[in-house]
Amino acid sequence: MQNETKNCQNCKKDFVIEPDDFGFYEKIKVPPPTFCPECRAIRRLIWRNERSLYHNKCAFSGKPIISMFAPETKLTVYDRDIWWSDKWDPLSYGQEYDFSKPFFVQFQELMLRVPLANLGNTNCPNSEYGNHNVDCKNCYLVYASFSNENVSYAQGALDVRDSFDLYTVMKSEQCYDDTLCVGLYKTHFGYDSDDCINSSFLTTCVNLQDCLGCVNLRHKSHFIFNKQYSKENYEKELQKYDFGSYKILENFKKEYNNFLKNQPRRFAGILKSVNVTGDNVMNSKNSKMVFDIYGGVEDSKYLAHAMDIKDSYDGYGAGAKVEFLYEGVDTGIDASKNFFAVLTHGCLGTSYTYMCYSSQNLFGCIGLQKQEYCILNKKYSKEEYKKLVPKIIEHMNTMPYIDKKERVYKYGEFFPTDLSPFAYNETIAQEYYPLSEKEVLDYDLKWKDKIERNYKIEIKAEDLPDHVKNTPEEIVGKVIECLHDGNCNEQCTEAFKIRLDELQFLKRNNLALPRLCPNCRHYQRLRKRNPLKLWHRQCMCSSAGSPQTTTEHHHGAEKCRIEFETSYAPDRPEIVYCEKCYQQEVY
Repeated sequence: MQNETKNCQNCKKDFVIEPDDFGFYEKIKVPPPTFCPECRAIRRLIWRNERSLYHNKCAFSGKPIISMFAPETKLTVYDRDIWWSDKWDPLSYGQEYDFSKPFFVQFQELMLRVPLANLGNTNCPNSEYGNHNVDCKNCYLVYASFSNENVSYAQGALDVRDSFDLYTVMKSEQCYDDTLCVGLYKTHFGYDSDDCINSSFLTTCVNLQDCLGCVNLRHKSHFIFNKQYSKENYEKELQKYDFGSYKILENFKKEYNNFLKNQPRRFAGILKSVNVTGDNVMNSKNSKMVFDIYGGVEDSKYLAHAMDIKDSYDGYGAGAKVEFLYEGVDTGIDASKNFFAVLTHGCLGTSYTYMCYSSQNLFGCIGLQKQEYCILNKKYSKEEYKKLVPKIIEHMNTMPYIDKKERVYKYGEFFPTDLSPFAYNETIAQEYYPLSEKEVLDYDLKWKDKIERNYKIEIKAEDLPDHVKNTPEEIVGKVIECLHDGNCNEQCTEAFKIRLDELQFLKRNNLALPRLCPNCRHYQRLRKRNPLKLWHRQCMCSSAGSPQTTTEHHHGAEKCRIEFETSYAPDRPEIVYCEKCYQQEVY
């Protein structure tokens, strides 16, 4: 079988399906996709709301709750403790399959009736202001994180303590404003760096101690802008950089960014992996277009934020002993053959499920736990189920769901975007694929208008003390205007507050007060990471504009000819090296 070029029915651009792809689709008995990989990813991410939280009421008890579902969605929302209890029966909402209307219409009807859990948190004491967290204690505005304590303003944190403002940081303590890092201690403003101590402003560094403004260093101490100092001179030089001052901190950020422009970048962060394309990948093999992989991914494609998963395509937040997943969001944990799934864990042999757990043989179900052989939440015998499912699949093909843009959804397509309970700009689709309101509406997607805030600004951002040492404790709890004031596309909340533990941390570490709300600060960290895309490029070593090499490289005086797939777009300013040139320059 050869490559086949198809035209995406969403963006109308061509995309290629390779022979291995056809083999996978045949293995799991689904037709090839009609949406391109990027449009499929967007379609999935529209179902993942992490940080848009609202005041709502539990439909069971009437108790006020924090919810990822806005009150105007008209969904039935239960407090999570009630939802997980035996005080209600999701099978009581079951309905007969109706062959007179499309499957997705019936699924939408079911979704408007079945109660949904307000948040995706499990075992998170004193951490109600967060979502999709597990085992987080004393955490505030933390999302998609696991096993943390005393952490605030973080996404993707794992085993972190006493830290603030993080994006995808693991096994770290007393850190601030770090992105894509592992094993940090008292390290601030780090990016793509591991096992570093008492340092600030690092990029792609490993095992550094007492360093400032460095890039591509390994096993060093007392360096500033990649220049070695004695311990005494380092401490003396450090006095010039008083990051307790907002002005000094912002000026240093500009100086450091200028320094980075002339430093080579590795084409991709792929470690201990074989036959892999993507970025930020560890301990994986035989996989393509995979990003932010924490290990154990094999024979898979189009995955992001995944681990311990095999023979799977098209997933976000997937894994933990999983095989044969296709088109899933936040799905996995001891699972197999989960197709078209959102918030589905510990399940076997399911298709088109939402918030289902520890079940098997489900089709078109919502909110089920420890069930089997159910269709639209109605229970069947094994024999009845086996007979009815093929008929439903055939019906999905003969009477497909067609949306307002005339996009056709037969069996094999993920949920239509207009079934999602969230607007585009409420979800992580806006984080990875940012669009303007006009672009969203042109695609016939939902856009959530700016919420009218009812709080009164007490302090303008520009009126904050320049130095943290001059900040009185009375500032705690005051409503501070975000410097963006809602004039951005970053889910700006327009205002924010400083917490007592936050102020104490900033003073203890001599770090200036933030001027942006937590959402806008999050988007500044997102800008540091590369997109979930790949471009075919050639190594820039010894090309015009690249820095003078410090060692003799394999290509001699000639320009390096090695080509690769990289998440650095051709129009980006960074100097991108192949693995061989990068290793020869850095190690």
